[in-house]
Amino acid sequence: MSKLDEKIALYNTKIQEIVSDYNADLLEKITRGLGPSIYNKDAESIACSDPSELDRVRTNFLQKKLGLEEDDATLDAAIKEVCEQMGSSNRNKYRAIFYYLLTVKFSKESIYA
Repeated sequence: MSKLDEKIALYNTKIQEIVSDYNADLLEKITRGLGPSIYNKDAESIACSDPSELDRVRTNFLQKKLGLEEDDATLDAAIKEVCEQMGSSNRNKYRAIFYYLLTVKFSKESIYA
């Protein structure tokens, strides 16, 4: 099993703790889209307590990648909601799962089609 396959398997296991019904193909496409960052312990996860990281998620993922034009307050509220959905006690908020939840929340699955 390749390292990528191991990461995808890990994310598939972890996402089931958050949502019971998910699209495994979409999660795999998002994971592949993250490239080598998934192998870096720091880059692999999101720190919901770090405002600058959340700003980067809003700017680089929601606005640039997904092309969302909602105001910052709306996007920040969605990010906060996903942080809460993943759980405050969850130390590993994996970026692939975080992006998956945001993609589904804004119905932007077609970006990864």
